[in-house]
Amino acid sequence: MGASNPSIPNIAVRSAAGPGFFEKLNTRWHERGLQLFMLVVLAHWGEHLFQAYQIYVMGWPRPKANGMLGMLYPAMIKSETLHYGYALVMLIGLWVFRKGFTGRSHTWWMAAFWIQFWHHIEHFLLIWQATFHHNFWGKPVPCSILQLIFPRVELHLFYNSIVFIPMVIGMYYHMFPPEAEHGNMACTCEWGRHDSAKAA
Repeated sequence: MGASNPSIPNIAVRSAAGPGFFEKLNTRWHERGLQLFMLVVLAHWGEHLFQAYQIYVMGWPRPKANGMLGMLYPAMIKSETLHYGYALVMLIGLWVFRKGFTGRSHTWWMAAFWIQFWHHIEHFLLIWQATFHHNFWGKPVPCSILQLIFPRVELHLFYNSIVFIPMVIGMYYHMFPPEAEHGNMACTCEWGRHDSAKAA
């Protein structure tokens, strides 16, 4: 038999904790979170495309072709910290939002994650060299592994392409899932989901 003690305050204890931040990001906040994440991804993608435009269309020398942001802040855009930071944000975003994807969309999304994981390793090698002032392979500037074969601008444009393409395919299957996967997700990303629920 329990006795009440006036010296102990009456504390309301919830029987179960509510959904955590990451769970919300993959359920009710998934659609809005993905939209914000994709804005960041597209802005970065635009920078790489504009840099390629500066080199191949405008004929600028490579050291001067720093993209849109680099025209305003050339020192910042040359910082390995900025590039590594974006690669890490991209990797974390792909990992955090993965649980909201199911079926075929999850397969494509995770393909983008694993490609970005390698891309992140390449950037880690670059920032390590820049931080410790010790370039690998006797190069005059920091150099990643595949940069030994391909020029940096083209290599990172390629990396961003091969991460972006499976992301877009994953997003497509997430928004327009195959018939067998309709209604399997816990978020609001599937187009026509609300209309189907109202019609039922």
